[in-house]
Parts: sequence; C-alpha cells; structure tokens
Amino acid sequence: MVENREVMQRLFPDLFRSNIVAPVAHYPDELLATLRSLAPPHCPGEPTIVLLTPGIYNSAYYEHAFLADEMGIELVEGADLVVKNDICYMRTTAGLARVDVIYRRIDDDYLDPLVFRPDSMLGVPGVHYANRAGNLTLTNAVGAGIADDKAVYIHVPEMVRFYLGEEPLLRNVPTHDCSKPEELGYVLDHLHELVVKAVHGSGGYGMLVGPHASRAELEKFRALLKNKPDGYIAQPTLALSTVPTFVESGIAPRHVDLRPFVLCGADRIRFVPGGLTRVALKEGSLVVNSSQGGGTKDTWVLES
Repeated sequence: MVENREVMQRLFPDLFRSNIVAPVAHYPDELLATLRSLAPPHCPGEPTIVLLTPGIYNSAYYEHAFLADEMGIELVEGADLVVKNDICYMRTTAGLARVDVIYRRIDDDYLDPLVFRPDSMLGVPGVHYANRAGNLTLTNAVGAGIADDKAVYIHVPEMVRFYLGEEPLLRNVPTHDCSKPEELGYVLDHLHELVVKAVHGSGGYGMLVGPHASRAELEKFRALLKNKPDGYIAQPTLALSTVPTFVESGIAPRHVDLRPFVLCGADRIRFVPGGLTRVALKEGSLVVNSSQGGGTKDTWVLES
C-alpha cells in the first residue's frame, strides 16, 4: 500500500496536485501507536516494542524490515530473544533489554517450541508463558488466526447479533458448509457453478473455480469433498469488479478486490484511508493473490 503510493506520486505528480488524496504514508505511525496502546500494565513509560520475523527467507521479509525501520523499532528473529522467569528480553550489545510488546510475523505453530511445535527454530522458548503471565503482549494474539478460517465466515452475522445486539450492515456472500450432508449434496450437484475453498487455505491455494475448471479438476475436487467434507466451503462465483489495467496487450479490464487496513488497539480503532487493491493480472482470472500471479494498485480515498 505504502510503496504503491510512493511510486504513483513519483510517476504522476500532476494527478495528486489536481486531487485531494487522503495520505497512507502514516500507516507505520498508526501501527506503532496501536502497539504502544497494547503494552502490559507494568509499563509506566515508553514500552519496548520489537517486530519478530521468521528471517530473510520469508517471502514477506522486505515488509517486516520496512515496517520495523519506519516505526523505529528493532527487527528481531527468535534467536535474538530469551525468556527468563516469564519475562522476555532482547539480546543487545549492552546486555539483556526487557521487551514489552512483540509484533509477531510468525505463525502460532512456530512461535514457542515449548508449547507448540517442538522442532521450531523460528520462535522463542517460553514466550507464550511470558504472555500468559501478563509480562508481555503478543500481537496478534495466539489464536487470532481463527478469524481467517473460512468456515467461521459462515457464522459472522450471528456473531454480530450475539455480541453486539445489532443486525449486520453488510450481507455475507451465501456460503455452503460442506460438513452438512444436505449442503454437500448441493455442492456436488452444482460443482461446475461454484467456487470451492479449503477452510484453512490461503494465498489462492486449495481452491476450485468451477466455471473455469477442467473436467479433471472437477473430479479431483469431487473426490476431495467426499473424502473430507468438513475441510471445505463453497460459494457462488461472484462477478468481481474490474478496473482498467496496463498489460502486455495494452489497457484491459482485470478483476480486483480490496484489502483494507484496520488497526484495533486498546485505546481505539484506526482506519487507513486507502488500502491494497489486488488485481488478477491473468485475463479472465478471479484469483487476485500475488502467489497466483496477481498484482496490486494504489487505492485513493478523496478528501472533500
């Protein structure tokens, strides 16, 4: 999001002079303010915040380094941290320095080998216990990834009603829970019309776009659904919006979706006036994920 805006401002300065475009460059500042608000109670002053990365071989490492640099915090790997007496410390040239907040970019499974995967070389032994003792804040919290579970999406309207006592403002995309026999039957009968997604899938992997699938792909997913129906959901094929996109043949429409950036801290919720417009660069494709050949566009919110 930030890099797209910088490139656009360099290439098309006249467009920005003739339009009042809300800025997004302050996102790292908003992220830092959110992390500060989440510091544990023992921090009367400025909390020490670090960004925990899996390392240079991670596909998002550039983003990790960029954000840490922009926020003015240390970028650390698991080996840079140590836990003693349920308190987390960072190894520095001046000795151990206490850490109050970890913005982690490591999956739950690899975070703490004493609690999760014992073979993990990426995490920090004991960091989960430091968090549980209230001496350290892990963000996002362990288990927060359940919000990415595609089966949970089915229940979001009811969650809104239960926890907020309100009706959802936005309707859900109709979603079939393949773990239910009657819905599985419908999905199998209409497989060529639907988009099937693995419940725990991400990055555009483990999915079928029925209208664009070959007979062999349809039969493969039919077998997967019958073998493990609770591992999949299905939705109608949506008519995603398109935007003009510069491709090899010139200017052509390509399908897009929007990823907003919302930061939920202890003090307030912060919205960034922009976002990441993801583009399916392959003609006719509905898969916008970068891992599947997708691209991105700068996203403008115009100020009045």
